Order: sequence, then structure tokens, then C-alpha cells
Amino acid sequence: MRYEKIRKFDVSNAPGVRSTLFVTGCTHNCKGCFNKELQDFEAGKVWTQEDEDNFISYVKNDNVVGVNILGGEPMQQVMDDCLPNLLKRIKEETGKNIWLWSGYLLEEILENEKRKNILQYVDVLVDGKFDIGKRNINLKYRGSENQRVIDVKKTLISNSVVIYDFEEIL
Repeated sequence: MRYEKIRKFDVSNAPGVRSTLFVTGCTHNCKGCFNKELQDFEAGKVWTQEDEDNFISYVKNDNVVGVNILGGEPMQQVMDDCLPNLLKRIKEETGKNIWLWSGYLLEEILENEKRKNILQYVDVLVDGKFDIGKRNINLKYRGSENQRVIDVKKTLISNSVVIYDFEEIL
């Protein structure tokens, strides 16, 4: 896995203070993508054990309520086990919630074993490609109206898409 940046403290992508990882590599090529430079799979730096340990230390900070994984395309990080291993460690060592943004629909993710392996650690999935024709700057945590903010755990239990309830605190 490769990544471009880490934000130790991030308040712009999901509720509360969070630690954020931006992975590189994406083939969706959405028109109007806000992270076009992260589409290149060779961009950024190679993820190392030191990077993972540092990121985990950020997440363990008492001020951090959760984690954001963006890109690039996190669900295309299937060339190795770096991302699922990181997410597993976050859950085991901190128990904090994980939000992940993907251009894939949930239904597409569930059809691929490696992507499902990543999804098992995710609490909230923002799914769907950015659609510039449906862009809406008033939406919470997503850029276009076709994208869904999904409560993954409730969805997997009910076997039906459950939209995240912003009134609930994760």
C-alpha cells in the first residue's frame, strides 16, 4: 500500500476529532475528483510498519474519537494486507470507529472477498463515485447526492442498506 498523507487530528471529514489516512491509487477517475493527485498508484510513500505504529499512536490519543480512510480508493488497496491489518489493529487496540470512503457501491464491495475483508472493520461507509452533476456542497461528509453514508454494522445484520443516523453518536 502507498499513502500520500496522514492527519493526526482531522475535524473536516467525519464527526469529532479523528485521525485520517489518505491512500494513493484509484481507477475510478471521477470528473471533478477533489484528490486527483492521489489516483496514481505510484504516488506518495510506501506504507511501513513504522507508519502503522505512528498512526496507531495517533488513534490512541484520548482526543481522537475515530479514524477516516480516504484516497485515492481504499477499496483498491488489495495488492497486500496493509490496510486490513491496520484496520484490525485499530479495532483490537483502540475499539474506535472507522469511516471509509469508496467509489464502489456497497453491493460491489460485497462481491469481492478482498474488499469484504477490508469492510469487516468499517463502521461507516461513504459509497459511490463522486458525480459532478449531482454535486451538493450542503451534504454531510460526501460530495454528491448519489453517495450514501451507510451504517455498515447495522446493514450487515439486517441484510439491507441502513443509512447512518447522524443523530446517533458512534
